[in-house]
Amino acid sequence: MIEDSVAMRLMRLASKTNLIFSNSMNYTTQMGWYVVYVNSRQERSVQKFLEGMSLEAYAPLVKRIKKWSDRQKTVEVPLFPSYVFVKIYSSMDFYKALSVKGVVNYIRFGTSYARIREEEMERIKLLLELDGVTDIDLDNVYLKKGETYRIKNGPFQGFDCEVLDTKNKRKLIVRIDSLQQSIVATIPKHHLDPTVKL
Repeated sequence: MIEDSVAMRLMRLASKTNLIFSNSMNYTTQMGWYVVYVNSRQERSVQKFLEGMSLEAYAPLVKRIKKWSDRQKTVEVPLFPSYVFVKIYSSMDFYKALSVKGVVNYIRFGTSYARIREEEMERIKLLLELDGVTDIDLDNVYLKKGETYRIKNGPFQGFDCEVLDTKNKRKLIVRIDSLQQSIVATIPKHHLDPTVKL
């Protein structure tokens, strides 16, 4: 009876999310690591809930130094904020993961669900376990020398600038032309707005 009620809840959930897994699907091609989007700061609790349901889950954490005016502390933060990886073996696993508190939905690119290859997962785990590896960060913004962007933070906020050098992973050398003067400055990479390319 309990099994039936769980199955019914999962089927209702499946119909709400427009997910289709027919019985004729070949699960050898469908199983693997999927990416679920979770509520903010719920990565660790979602991982624990998934593992409590006998699902293999992984929310990679990295150590960062948080600084205050009077002290600093090392804290663990998600490498991929709001993402948790879950290993799926069947359609029931797929829907079970969606029933976990804090899970919003699976990440999709168009009509395809985001999946991570096993070897990629192993590399992420290996990287995070290595001694001496520090300052691990995500960077999905590719800025090129010669491109012009809008500055979104700092004293030059609202100005446009040309990227002169991108060799430093955290900072850029830029030229800001205003008042018929050219200012060359080194600014943090995150001060540029990559969505406003001029």
